[in-house]
Amino acid sequence: MISKLTVQNFKHFKVPTQFVLKPEGVTFLAGGNNSGKSTLLQALAVWEFARSVVEIARGAGAFAVGWKGQGVGVSAAEFSPIALPDLKYLWTNLHLGATAGYSLRIRCDWQTTEEAPQLRFLEFGLALANDRLFLKPTASNLAVGDPIPRLAYLPPFAGIGAREERMLPAVRRRWVGRGLAGAVLRNLLYDSWEQNVKDRQEAKGVRKRIPKAELARIRREDPWEQLLRTLEEVFKIGLSVTEFNQLYHDAIEVAIWDGELFNKRFCKSSGPPAKDLMVEGSGFLQWLSVYALALNKELDVLLLDEPDAHLHPALQGHLIHKLRQLARENRKQVLLATHSTTILSEARLDRVFRMEDRTYLADEGGRVKLFLGLGCAYAPRLDQLKRCKRLFLHDGPSDLELLKIWAGKLNRPWPEDLVCWKYTKDRIAREILFGELAAEIPDLKAISLQDKDDYPFSQTQADLTFDSLPPFDRGLGLRRWRRRNIENYLLHPAAIARGAARGEEEIRALLADPHGVAIPGNFTASDCAQPIADADGKKIVSKHTRSIAAVFGIDYLKIAEAMEPGEIPEDVKTLLDQIVELCRP
Repeated sequence: MISKLTVQNFKHFKVPTQFVLKPEGVTFLAGGNNSGKSTLLQALAVWEFARSVVEIARGAGAFAVGWKGQGVGVSAAEFSPIALPDLKYLWTNLHLGATAGYSLRIRCDWQTTEEAPQLRFLEFGLALANDRLFLKPTASNLAVGDPIPRLAYLPPFAGIGAREERMLPAVRRRWVGRGLAGAVLRNLLYDSWEQNVKDRQEAKGVRKRIPKAELARIRREDPWEQLLRTLEEVFKIGLSVTEFNQLYHDAIEVAIWDGELFNKRFCKSSGPPAKDLMVEGSGFLQWLSVYALALNKELDVLLLDEPDAHLHPALQGHLIHKLRQLARENRKQVLLATHSTTILSEARLDRVFRMEDRTYLADEGGRVKLFLGLGCAYAPRLDQLKRCKRLFLHDGPSDLELLKIWAGKLNRPWPEDLVCWKYTKDRIAREILFGELAAEIPDLKAISLQDKDDYPFSQTQADLTFDSLPPFDRGLGLRRWRRRNIENYLLHPAAIARGAARGEEEIRALLADPHGVAIPGNFTASDCAQPIADADGKKIVSKHTRSIAAVFGIDYLKIAEAMEPGEIPEDVKTLLDQIVELCRP
């Protein structure tokens, strides 16, 4: 199994780049668009193509250490692992490589499965000259006869047609490389069915029936039998394959039919007649193509590019469960590129490979960074948001901590069915985020709270709306503090003195010098004096060398805890009332 991939000058990986992978089980390749998920899989597909071409042309001895032979040239028409408009697009800088020799390198390292495991590696170099691509082993520590992993690449499902000819392996690989895996699905199924027929005939021999023990083994271990059993369990569907006779047939026939369990046998139901495979939905066909490939016992490594693309979340979960099971039972390695939040939110951290970092996740903080498709960092709270449909966007953890303390002081229970999401971007970004979420979550409502910072004091109203915006626009309520930041609402001298066990005059003296702040009698009012609104509360409370925290040893949480209900500013009460109302059934 592949433990490390190293590429150089391949697509957007110009400098030598290593990917250290877990050699067994399912690895989920995750990251934003253009992070390299498909590129990694395609590099492995090209490596497998080079292996097969060189082995056919030069023999397996060409992979042994010290081999000095010539490379093998193929035309653009013969290059089949991935779809490209021109072979030069394999190179990072589109350089033809005529003078640079074998400038594109792809190396795989793996560990043998012998009693004394050893690390093995094989590197291929690629050169392009006179419109021909040359492939050559450029580094190896293999001995003659050493096993080499067999890889198979499956891009997102597409390409199924009404008719499918019986194809040679090279032709199938070319269709898959073009991104049209559906064009060879019937061939994959026919191969599996045909091998099952041969195995049954061999087990039967000259006898009238297959011995019970042999029949039980075939039903348990044979890929075709496993596929049929899974289709019956999951979809209540059966498959029928017509034997292909090259003298009479010009296309493979695979029919699908609804069935039901009768006397422990799955039989065709009395409903609609059997129909061709292609009339089924793309989700089912995607599932079927992945599963058929995964059952192939000759393959060691499966390279799956977004196999979940057309699948319902329930089928995504089932497919991943089966892939894990097959990988475990047959010692396969599966590298699966995905954007599915359903899959990635449920996957084990140490099985999620983040492309931007080129490493597996170590903690939930790493998982948070993965979900960038909505234009922001994802918190693993989307499932909760889909259930409760209420969202509070805030600037940071201090906002949430203080609001919860104040809510308790005011006997306003903090809503349990509310997703709190730190999001520090501006108003426009918040509107975009909410729009994306609302498109997926009907009836979503949210309050977005931002600091005033340098925003004009006069532009924010007593209800914390601003710019004459309505309280809610299509479910989103934009709010802004009337003071510079939330810490500004902590600057009540009596509360600070109480929490610090100091005299109130000491507190006022510190606020006046060095901070130049005199707290007026109407401190709690929404329309307090503008100098109070513009003061930097964060700096005064904790970010200055002579802050309240530095001088009196009391942090922002202790100040909030010391505040009496009557000392909590009106803006805070207004916001808490709106949050409670937002979550009211």
